Amino acid sequence: MKKTLTTIAAAIIMISSFSSFAAEKTNPLKNVESSKVINTYLEATTLGSVEQNKFLFADDFQYSNSANNDTFNKREYTAFLKAHKGVNFDCKTNYEILDQSGKACMAKATMVFENFTRVDYITLSQDQDGWKVSKVVTTYP
Repeated sequence: MKKTLTTIAAAIIMISSFSSFAAEKTNPLKNVESSKVINTYLEATTLGSVEQNKFLFADDFQYSNSANNDTFNKREYTAFLKAHKGVNFDCKTNYEILDQSGKACMAKATMVFENFTRVDYITLSQDQDGWKVSKVVTTYP
């Protein structure tokens, strides 16, 4: 009897541990406003915060830098951000939503450094998983 109880207890523990490994992380950005997604993008780019990058970018994300014509897809850009995890840029950051209509949003983020200014034009799209950054174009006016 004791052996049977031990076996059953071990089976229950194994089943519960397997299901916890298989559990998908919930999307913390699913039910938030577009402004929260923009703030999360700015935290990723200027403060090195990469914890929510999995949920932040659309699958077809595109990044382009108009100064040197570099372009990156989601995998390349998130790898870049991950390599700079924890790096804090010394800049003043602000943003404004230029337009939001339906499931599309366009924002302008300005990062003012000591010797230059960086402007990101951010396009967001909304789907069943919430707002996602789908395109960023960086300029240096």
